[in-house]
Amino acid sequence: MKFQPNASHFIDGEYAEDAAGAPIEVLYPATGEVIARLHSATPAVIEKALSSARAAQRDWAARTGTERGRVLRRAADIIRARNFELSVIETHDTGKPIQETTVADASSGADALEYFGGLAGSLTGEHIQLAGGDFVYTIREALGVCVGIGAWNYPTQIACWKAAPALACGNVMIFKPSETTPLSALKMAEIFVEAGAPKGVFNVVQGYGGVGATLVTDPRVAKVSLTGSVNTGRKVYAAAADGMKHVTMELGGKSPLIVFDDADLENAVSGAILGNFYSSGQICSNGTRVFVQKGIKDAFLQRLSERLALARIGDPMDALVNFGPVASAQQLEIVTNYIARGKAEGARLVHGGDQLDRPGYYLQPTVFADVTDGMTIAREEIFGPVMSVLDFESEDEVMTRANATGFGLAAGVFTRDLSRAHRVAAGFEAGTCYINTYNLSPVEAPFGGTKMSGVGRENSKLAISHYSEQKTVYVAMNDVQAPY
Repeated sequence: MKFQPNASHFIDGEYAEDAAGAPIEVLYPATGEVIARLHSATPAVIEKALSSARAAQRDWAARTGTERGRVLRRAADIIRARNFELSVIETHDTGKPIQETTVADASSGADALEYFGGLAGSLTGEHIQLAGGDFVYTIREALGVCVGIGAWNYPTQIACWKAAPALACGNVMIFKPSETTPLSALKMAEIFVEAGAPKGVFNVVQGYGGVGATLVTDPRVAKVSLTGSVNTGRKVYAAAADGMKHVTMELGGKSPLIVFDDADLENAVSGAILGNFYSSGQICSNGTRVFVQKGIKDAFLQRLSERLALARIGDPMDALVNFGPVASAQQLEIVTNYIARGKAEGARLVHGGDQLDRPGYYLQPTVFADVTDGMTIAREEIFGPVMSVLDFESEDEVMTRANATGFGLAAGVFTRDLSRAHRVAAGFEAGTCYINTYNLSPVEAPFGGTKMSGVGRENSKLAISHYSEQKTVYVAMNDVQAPY
C-alpha cells in the first residue's frame, strides 16, 4: 500500500516541493516496505515557510479568540469524522496497531483542538485597582511564529498538542515532523485549511536535524516546542537560549512505577503493561523501572507473564492485533542491544527477549527480573518493549531509589493505602504522577517533566502561559509627582 502525499511540505495553504532536498524514505515498520518518498526542506523551502508564517500571524492574532476557537473546533470535528482514515495513515507511519491508533492518536489530537478552541475566547487580561484611583490592566499577547518539532511515536497527537494552544493564543506554527513519521502532519495541515485557518497559520516542513536547527535559530521565530530525546533537547534548548526564545521541552524519562504488597494485583499488572508495552514501549513517560515489594513479587511476575502470553502480535491493520513492531530498523537495533546488555549484566529474563522471525521490526514484549539499580537497563531510556522489575522492602528505601535518576517525567504508585499513595506522589521527583493507574494524559491536565525530562508543560490552561505573554499597562489618574 502506498501513501505518497501530493508533495513533501505544506506551506501557505498548499503543498510545496523542492526535489533538490535530501530524500526521505517512509517505511512501514510491519514490513519494511517503502510506502512514500519525500524530500527534506531546502533553504528556499524553509524561507518560504518562515515568510508565509510571519505574514499570516498578524491577521490571525488580530482575530478574536472566539473566531480562532471556531477554526480549531471545526478542525476537531473534521478529524473525528475522518478518524479511521487518519488512523490508517498513522498505523502505516508508526507501525502501531489500528486497534490503538483509532482510540489514542487522531482522537487525542481532536480533544486538544476542541479544548483549546473552547478556551480561546476566554483568553483575556485583568484589571488591577490601585490606591488613589490609579489602575493597571494587562493584555495577553501572542508570541509570534512558533516552531514545533515532533517525535515519531505520536506524530498526529504531538502536532495537535503543540498547534492547539499556539493557535488559540494567536500564534502561527511551523511544524517539523520526525523524518521517520512525516505523513500525518500533512493531513493536519490540510484539515486546518479546510476548517478555515488562513494560509500560513500552520505550515509543515519536512527534514532531518539540520532543518530543525535552521528553524530554531532563525530570528523570526519566537518560540520552540520540542518533543524528543534528552540529547536533542539539550541542543535545541541551547540554540533557542542564544536567541532568548521561549521554549517547551518534552523529553525522555526512566520513570518509576512502585507496586506495594497491598496493591490490587490485576490493576498493578495492567498498569505495568500500559506503562511498558503500549505502543510497543515507545512512550516517553513509560514506567520502565517497576519496583515491586518483595511480598508480592512472585505473584506479580507470574500474573504478568500470563497476561503477556495473551498479547496478539501481528499485522497492525488486523483489528485484533494489540502489539505491533517498533518504529524503525534503527530502533530495533537499539532495543536488541539493550536486551543483550541486560542479559550480560545478570538480569533474569522472565519473558520474551527475542526478535520475531518475520518481516518488519518486531520484538517480543520483554521482562527482566532481579534488576539492580546500577544495571544499564535500569538507568538508560530504552524506548522499546523492555520492562525492568526491581525488588524493594520499605517505602523509604524505594522512594530514595525511585528518585535516584536524572530524569523526572513521570512516576506511579499502586497501593490500597490512600494515605501512602498521596505521600508517595508528593515525594516523587517527577512532573506527572499516577495513583493506581498509569499513562493517562487527558488534555485538561498539564503534562510535562522536571530535571532532565523537560521544561514547561503541555495541555491544560497552563499551556496558555507558555504560548503567550502578558503586557502590563499602568494608567495614572493623578498628577505625576517628581523630586525636582
